[in-house]
Amino acid sequence: MEKLFKILLIEDEIKLAKIIQEELIRVGYEVDLAMDGNQATVFFDANDYALIILDINLPYKSGLTLCKEFRASNKKVPILMLTAMGEIQDKVQAFDIGADDYLVKPFHFDELFARIKVLLKRTDQVQVDENIELDGLTIDFKTKTVMREGVHINLTAKEFTLLVLLAKNRDRVISKQEILEKVWDLSFDTGTNTIEVYISFLRNKVDKPFGKKLIHTKPGLGYYIK
Repeated sequence: MEKLFKILLIEDEIKLAKIIQEELIRVGYEVDLAMDGNQATVFFDANDYALIILDINLPYKSGLTLCKEFRASNKKVPILMLTAMGEIQDKVQAFDIGADDYLVKPFHFDELFARIKVLLKRTDQVQVDENIELDGLTIDFKTKTVMREGVHINLTAKEFTLLVLLAKNRDRVISKQEILEKVWDLSFDTGTNTIEVYISFLRNKVDKPFGKKLIHTKPGLGYYIK
């Protein structure tokens, strides 16, 4: 690994925490391990991390509380929620408060490594000088901002990347597989409904407040903007 990325792992199950820490170190990451919410806060305030891996059920402060606090003070650090809670409402809540990804226990380390790799990748993949404008929607690549009918729309990095993919391929149906490859950099379907969740987020932000739908679904095939 060319660059030594520093990760904060927050997990209170001692045996699992040690195994994850050892595996991450084995593949080349530097890892600090926090066993509870208070310790995690101390580590976070004292260090500059490239990635946070965060369990939800923790002593003193829950993972959801920590996620809110971390996101309030650092808008850019990727946060991967690692938890046994796999219900869709748990995932939506995690994404709503700023998590970038969500991995349910038990998991394969190959998938964990793949997701970490994606999250650590630089997000400046879009190399376009001109803004995209369609039907009152404006995507500004220089400032990474989105507006519709003069109203600013606050998107996460993943939501922005997904919207750009759809907008750059106007009227073309984008399959889930292509979205996985170009937005999450995954060549395999992890079996989760992450794409559906993010499409729902985009619709709530880009379409719902404005009364006219831009984002459409082609059942069984994928999604498109028109």
